Amino acid sequence: MFQPRGNRSIVLFLMCLLALPGAIAAKNDIVIGQVAPLTGVIASTGAEMVLGARIYFDSVNAEGGIDGAKIRHEVRDDAYTVTETVRQTLDLIAHDKPVALIGFAGTGNIGELQKQKVLDNAGIALVGPYTGAPGLRGPDNHNIFHIRASYWDEADTMVDQLVTLKMDRIAIMYQNDPFGESGRDGVIAALKKRGLTPAMMATYEKGTAEISDAAKKIGAVNPQAVIMISVNRPTANFSKEIRALCSVNQLFNISVVNATEIVKLIGADKARGIGIAQVMPNPNSIAVPVVKEYQAAIRKYAPAGTAYSYTSLEEFIAAKVLVEGIRHAGANPTAARVLAAMSTLTAYNAGGFPLSFSDTNRVGGRFVELTIINRYGQLIH
Repeated sequence: MFQPRGNRSIVLFLMCLLALPGAIAAKNDIVIGQVAPLTGVIASTGAEMVLGARIYFDSVNAEGGIDGAKIRHEVRDDAYTVTETVRQTLDLIAHDKPVALIGFAGTGNIGELQKQKVLDNAGIALVGPYTGAPGLRGPDNHNIFHIRASYWDEADTMVDQLVTLKMDRIAIMYQNDPFGESGRDGVIAALKKRGLTPAMMATYEKGTAEISDAAKKIGAVNPQAVIMISVNRPTANFSKEIRALCSVNQLFNISVVNATEIVKLIGADKARGIGIAQVMPNPNSIAVPVVKEYQAAIRKYAPAGTAYSYTSLEEFIAAKVLVEGIRHAGANPTAARVLAAMSTLTAYNAGGFPLSFSDTNRVGGRFVELTIINRYGQLIH
C-alpha cells in the first residue's frame, strides 16, 4: 500500500497539466470531457476524481487506445461553483466536442445542468457523477449513468446500524444546499421507516467550514449519534467541536468524505471512531480484480507516493465503464451513439464490481458498506 503524501502533489500535478497549451487533437482522437473542482473547498476531492479517470485512460492509450484511436481527456476546473460548472460544461462541449462526459461533482451543480437542459441539448452522456442524490436518478435524467449507490441507500445503512446498536436519538448535520438536503431527506426517511424522528437538525453554508452554530444547536440536545451530510473540512471541524460539547457516541458521514483528509485536518486521535459509508470496494484490498487493476495503474501513471483512495477508485471504475460503452458504440463514436450504447450494458462486470444499465435504468449499482477510522487514522471495515 502506498503511504499518503497528501493530495497537494496530485493537485499540483493536475493543475500543471491544465496550464499546458491545449493539445491539438489527432483526427481520430476520442475526446472525453470532465469538469471538476480542482480549486476551492473540495479541491482535493476533485483532484482524486480527475486522477482516477486519467490513469485508466492512460492505461487504455498505452495499449493502443480504442480501435486505434487515442483518448484525449479534457478537464476544466469549476471550483465547486454552480455557475462555473454550467459555463465550463457549455464551453467544453462547444470547443472540444467530447463523445461523453465523466465524473462531475455536486448535486446542485449537476442539478443546474439538468435544469438548463445542457446534457439534453447536447445529446451527451455523463458517466459516474460524484453524487448520490435521488433527484438526479429519475426517468427525466436519462443522460446520467450512476455507478454509486444513492445517498438514501447510504442513509438507510447508517441508520440501520445505529438502531441495531440501540441508538434512537439521532441528529443530522448537513450542508445547506441540494446535496445536503438530499442526504438529510434520506436520513429522515430511514428514521421514519423505523418509527423515529431526528433528535435535532442543523446546517452550515456551502463553501464554508463554519459549523460552530450547528455544533452548538446539536450539542444542546446531547444526541447518541449524529449523521453528517458534509464535505471534508466541515466534517472535521464539526466532529472535533461536537465531541467537546456533548457525549455523542457515534458520528457517521456519507461517502463523499475522505478519511485521510479528515485525519490530516484534526489528527487521528480526534478523528478516531468516525464512521464513513462507502459505495466502492476497499481500494487497499486486492481481493477485487478491478481494485488490483486500479492499484497497478496508480503505480504506473500517478505521481510517486500517491495514496489509494475510494474517490480515485470510483472514477477509475467510471472510466472503465465509459470506455466499455464507447467500444459498444462502434467505430468513429459520436456522443449520440455513446449515449445509446451505455444503455446496452445490462450485465457489465467491471472486475468484481457488477453494474447494470438499460433504457429504463440509469443506476448501475447499490453497493454500500460501513467503515470506521481507527486510532491510527486508518479505515477499518
